[in-house]
Amino acid sequence: MRDFVEAKDYRHIAIQNLALLAQRAGKLFASASTWYKMIRARRWKRPRHRLHPNKPREGLKASRPNQFWHTDATVIRLTTGVRIYLQAVIDNFTRRILAWRVTEKLSAETTRELLVETSTNLTAVEDKPDVVLVTDAGTENFGDVDSLLSDSSWLKRVVAQVDIIFSNSLIEAWWRELKHRWLFLHLLDDAEQVRKLVAFYVSQHNSAVPRVILGGRTPDEAYSGQEEDLPERLADLRQQAQRGRVAGNRARRCNRCTPARISGVTCRRLAMLTSALSVCATLVVLRQETEMIRPARQQD
Repeated sequence: MRDFVEAKDYRHIAIQNLALLAQRAGKLFASASTWYKMIRARRWKRPRHRLHPNKPREGLKASRPNQFWHTDATVIRLTTGVRIYLQAVIDNFTRRILAWRVTEKLSAETTRELLVETSTNLTAVEDKPDVVLVTDAGTENFGDVDSLLSDSSWLKRVVAQVDIIFSNSLIEAWWRELKHRWLFLHLLDDAEQVRKLVAFYVSQHNSAVPRVILGGRTPDEAYSGQEEDLPERLADLRQQAQRGRVAGNRARRCNRCTPARISGVTCRRLAMLTSALSVCATLVVLRQETEMIRPARQQD
């Protein structure tokens, strides 16, 4: 039975069919339930090492602003049970939210409006860079969007995990941030309240919160090319602060001791040494008292 179970030539055959194959070969006559019971009891393993394609360890990375745009939609459920939809476009390089909408219906018309709004912030047509729009296979990314792409010579669409191996995880990660760090902290009663909350969070995300991946710059600063030397300046300030802390710690002295008395030993070590000496002195006194009591008891 074990030879059949662990044989590579039979690894594609189910156990119940393998039991019949063994019977037809005249090797073993046992029911399928007996096979299953023996496999569990003896812990036999079938040689089925699955092979998976390698997944990219890093996501899609842009080398400049307006190289990759990511668009997606997410569902937000109100306290009334009504579903509303949030759609947005985010720039890959700067993480800036270029446009967003809160709607009661998911449609390709909203996606088209977002792309038109985002395009108006770019320069003239002849100076517009080539932009790749990364979407998923949702219906809101086709239809009216196809007509916009056909009329545009600088905007091209790719479907994540279909046309490219990368996913649309950049904007999906931003959905999680928006929901769990801000929206879900409030009672979402209606769509107008959600719009106000999203507007505040987008404003903070774009212009107020510095990003680690941008070297301490905000998405607005990175998108407009401002504060390009900020990472170097922050690194210099951190080094200066570190040197200042080290110099301050070395210059700090205890009021009860001087360097001549300490002889290189810190105040903390001196306090521990004093405590240990006091304990030793107490033990010595107790031992002396014990030795004085013993002769007295012997005389009694």
